[in-house]
Parts: sequence; structure tokens; C-alpha cells
Amino acid sequence: MPHISPPVIKSPAVAHVLPLALFMLLNAVPAAVGVENSDMPWWKHSPEQWVYPAQTVIVAVVLALGWRHYQFRPFKGFGLAAMLGILGIVLWCLPALLWQKLTEAGHTVPEWAEWFGFAERKDGFDPSFFQSEPFWYPAALLMRFIRLVILVPLVEEIFWRGFLMRYLVADGEDFRKVPFGTHTWLSFAIVTAGVVIAHQPSDYLGALIWGTLVYFVAVRTKSLAACVVMHAVANLLLGLYVVSTKQWGFW
Repeated sequence: MPHISPPVIKSPAVAHVLPLALFMLLNAVPAAVGVENSDMPWWKHSPEQWVYPAQTVIVAVVLALGWRHYQFRPFKGFGLAAMLGILGIVLWCLPALLWQKLTEAGHTVPEWAEWFGFAERKDGFDPSFFQSEPFWYPAALLMRFIRLVILVPLVEEIFWRGFLMRYLVADGEDFRKVPFGTHTWLSFAIVTAGVVIAHQPSDYLGALIWGTLVYFVAVRTKSLAACVVMHAVANLLLGLYVVSTKQWGFW
């Protein structure tokens, strides 16, 4: 009987790039297929409610197919990573929280303050869409946290720090030969700029601070695992914050 090998992604570069590329592509689906008509079936007027869970499963499978290429070790620096993850997400969310408190008190926040994160964050994935459903509401919330705390940290750190940061240093050679956490100002500038541009303008400052902190953790710990832990801790706190404040635009 012939031996059948499980399907895997053979190219290390593809294994690092494809998960984020596919993730971003699927992020665009709700806007492309959604219909703003509440009389339509829920899966048409709120496609994010099924697209995002499907996205989580699909991208997780792609990660599994490329798993052998990811170099997470050494497993160290988790304490530093967790502390900076907390600091980074607090600095990111604080302006929006202040905006909410100020507007609730009747104050007007100038438009230019949006560039510093002082903006409304009500529009986004709202799991309370299924709040009256005893099964679907907790299921939607659970899938969102799996996406936020597990999938996103893996996908983003594998690409930004695991691939691009090293690829820029490799200068055309095999990026895997570049030790993780190798610093150059060019890689810092390009990777951090990429992190910033991947977000909306009101998040630019928060993303800049965040990208700088994660880059520091990568250089200091030489550990992709530490970067993933930092991102996971921050996103867990972000999810709890979003659920408590209903600032759905953050996730």
C-alpha cells in the first residue's frame, strides 16, 4: 500500500506570507457581499457573522499546513512580552476611552484629535447580533476570541517578525539564515510602517507605538514565541475591553 503524505506547504516563504494574505483577503468579503437591508436574511445583511468564523477555520488550516516552517524557539522573554503587551494595548485604547467619557459628559472633541486615537469605535463586529440566541451568541463570542487571541497573533507575528523583518535583512538570500530578532533600521522602518498602514487612520498612533514595542521584544528576546505571547495577551485584554465598552470598532 503506497504511503500517502499529509498535505503541507513546501515553500517556507509561502508558509509565512499566505496566512496573512488570505486573512486580509477574507476580511474584505463582508463589505463586498453585504447588503444594507435588514429585511434580507441575516447572512446577507450581516455577512461578517459567518465570514469571520469561516475565516478563522480556513486560516487555521493554512497555518497547520505550514507549521513545520515556523521557528518559535527559544521559549523565553514571556514576562517582558506580557508586560509590554499590556502597556501597548492600554496606550492604544486609552484615547478612545477618553473620547467616550468626554462625549458622554457633553464635551466636543475636535476632529484633528482623531489622528491621536480620539474617535468613536461603535462600528465593527457585534456578537450581540445573536444575543437572544442561547447557543449562537456564546458561540459567536467564543469564535471571535479564538480569532483575536490565537489566530491573529500567530498570523501577524509569523509574517511581520518571522518573515518580513528577516527577509529585509537577508538581502535576497534565504531569510531563514537570518537569526530571528536581527536588527537593522531599515527593517524596523518598513515593518513598523507596514503595521501602521494595515490599520485605519485613527489607529495610526496606537499601531506605531505597538509596532515599536513588538519590534523591541523581537530584538531583545530573539523569540518569535515571545512576540506571539505579547500579541495574545494584548488582544485578550482588548477583547475584554471591547465587550465591556461595546467599542466594536476595535476588533
